[in-house]
Amino acid sequence: MNWRARADQLRALPLPVVLEQLEAIPDPHDPAKWRIDQGVLSVTGSKFINWNQGVGGGGAIDLVMHVRQVGFGQALEWLEHRFQGRAALPPQSTPRTQALTLPAPAAQNWPRVERYLVGERKLPRSLLAPLVQSGIIYADLRANAVFLLVAPNAAPVGAELRGATAFAWRGMAPGSHKDHGFFSLPSTPYQATVLCESGIDAISCHALHPDYRCLSTSGARPNPAWLRSLVEQGQPIYCGFDADPTGDAMAQRMRDLYPAIRRLRPAAKDWNDLLRQSAR
Repeated sequence: MNWRARADQLRALPLPVVLEQLEAIPDPHDPAKWRIDQGVLSVTGSKFINWNQGVGGGGAIDLVMHVRQVGFGQALEWLEHRFQGRAALPPQSTPRTQALTLPAPAAQNWPRVERYLVGERKLPRSLLAPLVQSGIIYADLRANAVFLLVAPNAAPVGAELRGATAFAWRGMAPGSHKDHGFFSLPSTPYQATVLCESGIDAISCHALHPDYRCLSTSGARPNPAWLRSLVEQGQPIYCGFDADPTGDAMAQRMRDLYPAIRRLRPAAKDWNDLLRQSAR
């Protein structure tokens, strides 16, 4: 297949499927609306519009260019990397739920991933080592860092993926169920909990606040299904979402739903930025 035909195929991917991989947040009251860092998107078929910026487009390539703020070639590369081998599915035939497909571990790629996490992200090797040993973090065949989401019964229910090569990207393993579990560092009973937007932020927050249990909501999600049971345990909970308009808005929505949750706003854009600043 030539590149033009493949571009046409990727362009026709259903926008909700692509938005999920872009970690956009679906509006709980309007299935046509999605929240991204740049504002609120409305999606109708293959068209989208950002009401905050007054701009829109058509197709998956335009969508990735808008959300990731990249050019055509980079958007095409991101889609190819994420949806390699997938034909476009008509929106009505796209399942809202699918079986979890975790990336296969590739131990030979861990040194490269570790260099990225320790060298670029400044995550302490001492925190990574037990997570790698337990299999909660690993490298896949594409040299992505894989952060497992785990249910209360310790079964994996999804994974955050973070590119550790020259092609930086982030996404979720196909079939991930964010409402069924989360990525978390090991904790002890009665610890205060900080909710972060990603696995990297959770590790960064714990490095800065070792007395806190830090976990990832896999995006600025104000009401994951498991949150109510966590709140009912009665331990202090802080919303540590990013210090940006989306993080602040989603933190406020979370606090509206659960008044006992307090805001812990990072003193930089996010916890990893703060950790990297402290390492200078």
